[in-house]
Amino acid sequence: MNRLTKAQNNRGFTLIELITVIAICSILMAMIGYGVIYARESSRSAKCKSNLKNLALATLTYATENNDTFPWGKKNVAGYKYWCWDFVITSDGTVMPGIIWNYSVDKKLLQCPSFIGGQSNTESDPYTGYNYNCSFIGKVEGDSGKRKSPAKLSHLKKPDRTALFGDGEFSGGANKFMRSPKRSTKHDSSGTNIREAGTQGYRHHGKTNIAFCDGHVEEISDVYNSSGEPGFVSQRSGFISPDNSLYSLE
Repeated sequence: MNRLTKAQNNRGFTLIELITVIAICSILMAMIGYGVIYARESSRSAKCKSNLKNLALATLTYATENNDTFPWGKKNVAGYKYWCWDFVITSDGTVMPGIIWNYSVDKKLLQCPSFIGGQSNTESDPYTGYNYNCSFIGKVEGDSGKRKSPAKLSHLKKPDRTALFGDGEFSGGANKFMRSPKRSTKHDSSGTNIREAGTQGYRHHGKTNIAFCDGHVEEISDVYNSSGEPGFVSQRSGFISPDNSLYSLE
């Protein structure tokens, strides 16, 4: 009996037992890997929210110091190849701080930590990942619509429900100018392609971060596309409301 017991104790793993152990280890490693990835993205999302909050506060500070008027989204300025809310490019190609970069100090605030490069809708764009509400708040010079300048603080009816900045993204990559899904003759009657290139990226665990005009930041999980209109919306991008309710001044 003792010999049998000793033999049993010295035997190795069977093939089935070995496969079972390997399978369990693989599952545990996958769970650990997913946990690390999830935690890393959660950290990036928190940094993104902090960036957006600072951008919003910088913009509100600018407005209060400039006749209560929000900054332009983009203008045609003599001596510059490109003049935008975040940075400018001089005629010789030098990149310099724009309005909000100057007010927010740290250029890293202009870059979402979860945005993975790619194309941009602006020339030689070194900093990207966020877009600015140019349908109702800022203004891109040359856009169609009766409005000819940026909005004023006094125009805000619901600042806590009016988007200011967000995770900009469309199927082609980045964008600088947030657009509402529906045309507004008074504010922004730009075409479908422009509006659907101004969507938000849902890159934080399927959510997008939005800074509102009162300075607070929210995660939004609901994503909407313009029904029946072809454009640049991809699976991981879209509008934050089915209409203009989270973009509009009214």
